[in-house]
Amino acid sequence: MSGGDRPGGGHGLSGGQRPSGGEALVRALADHGVTRAFGIPGTHNLEIYRHLPAYGIEHLAPRHEQAAGYAADAYARVTGLPGVAVTTTGPAVLNIAAAVGQAHSDSVPLLVVSPGMPLRHPRRQTGTLHEMRDQSAALGNIAAFSHRVSSVEEIGSAVARAFTLFRTRRPRPVHIEIPLDLLDTVGPAGAARRAPAAPPHAAAPTAIREAAAALSGALRPGIVLGGGARNAARAGRLVAEALDAAIVTTANGKGIVDEAHPLCAGVALHSPSVQRWLAQRDVVLAVGTELAESDLWGPVPALSGTLVRVDLDPAQMYAGLPAEIPLVGDARDTLTALLPLLERPDHAPTTRGGQEAAELRATRDNETGSRDQRWIPWLAAIRSALPDDAVITSDSAQCCYYGALPHLPITPRGRFLHPTGFGTLGYALPAAIGAKSADPARPVLALSGDGGFQFTVQELATAAQLGHPLPVVVFDNSGYGEIRDEMNARGDTPAAVDHAPVDLPALARAYGGTGAAATSPGDLAALLSTALSTPGPTVITVTEETACPPTPH
Repeated sequence: MSGGDRPGGGHGLSGGQRPSGGEALVRALADHGVTRAFGIPGTHNLEIYRHLPAYGIEHLAPRHEQAAGYAADAYARVTGLPGVAVTTTGPAVLNIAAAVGQAHSDSVPLLVVSPGMPLRHPRRQTGTLHEMRDQSAALGNIAAFSHRVSSVEEIGSAVARAFTLFRTRRPRPVHIEIPLDLLDTVGPAGAARRAPAAPPHAAAPTAIREAAAALSGALRPGIVLGGGARNAARAGRLVAEALDAAIVTTANGKGIVDEAHPLCAGVALHSPSVQRWLAQRDVVLAVGTELAESDLWGPVPALSGTLVRVDLDPAQMYAGLPAEIPLVGDARDTLTALLPLLERPDHAPTTRGGQEAAELRATRDNETGSRDQRWIPWLAAIRSALPDDAVITSDSAQCCYYGALPHLPITPRGRFLHPTGFGTLGYALPAAIGAKSADPARPVLALSGDGGFQFTVQELATAAQLGHPLPVVVFDNSGYGEIRDEMNARGDTPAAVDHAPVDLPALARAYGGTGAAATSPGDLAALLSTALSTPGPTVITVTEETACPPTPH
């Protein structure tokens, strides 16, 4: 579809027409199917904003560029399409840098576009507004690449380059910088450049046969599903059932297989007993996961058996734990090709995998029961109030990584978006806004602690302006609870981790939303049920004193 076919038409361009750099950018985005962007207008990017409506691209303006990045990240995770964020120069680019780092860590297709200093800007600093020594290099060291264009005609190629990466390789964030003088410059656009719609592909047939033989002959198989297996939910489940093998998932793999399935032990890689189980497998099938410290919350254990890796990224086969049998290809296509070749030697049904998964869940919960019990009744209340297709966005908070990741069950109909690896704070609320903007009819819940929530609390104003129901549950321990605990464990006197009390429900009301404090799990379930149909954000707090009843002796 050309620009002229879009709502507000009239701005479609033929190869011989001469758009401004701003219009060339917007046209290229529209030609790649972009219909929504996140960001904040500024003095240097107004030529971009000028053309968004004519090309059918809706825009959502958070209150901070970091939040724009998180919202675009969540939009990408929920829709499977690249998220697009527009910033201005200098501080705005640095503001979004944390979100770019998170997207890189979690393999999210995020495109950040910004102006940069003029084409012939001198190498020495001149005091130009928002001037940086090398803005493109700064983002290039965080993103997969940063492409600074040198002509209007090159803009279309830069956008096509970004979308080619998104479609054909492991998704990563990309930055495109357009010198601010080019944004207003009228020049030849050239022919439309579109990224190829490369079809997914399976791993090499010889490697698939080798993997099938190893897995079929395994006496103690195990399966790990990561975020790269998101498109292979059915195939992953069928492979596990064919092998009668227990499944554990990473944080990004949460819910790929129904966590109520008998073979699924859920998010459990952080458990020492699960790590010992993994090390004792004679064959491990790892799909779309790094098996890295961020997945295991500590050093990566050595495996005693054969590691079969399925990943779109060839470099992943030799990162961390190297693969004895590398399967480089799309997870769904590779597992689908693998499935008919799997045979158990005795051909007899067993219950081994289900027994192992049940034992893994029990030992995981026993290891952490005294710590995690504080959140479990509240998480059960949340689960009871949410439909299965709800999106839950989380933060780097104790209630999320200790609580919700292992103890809040998700089915493949739902999604749990967690900032893994890079571990940024403040993700939950703007990510919930991005997810809600992707599908306003789908229930979305943000789950956070009070410390991380206040990194992006101003986005309550964005949520209120949108008007969509958006419950936000905040476990309030008056500071940075995890760091406080780590200081205590070291024998240090806690410092700089305690916050003065903030009336977060009142703050929500000040921003135009609703707020309440839950005094019991039943109260939380009732408040959530109301919040799911109340326009705008509803902040529901659970105080740490309420969340942490004394452990019975």
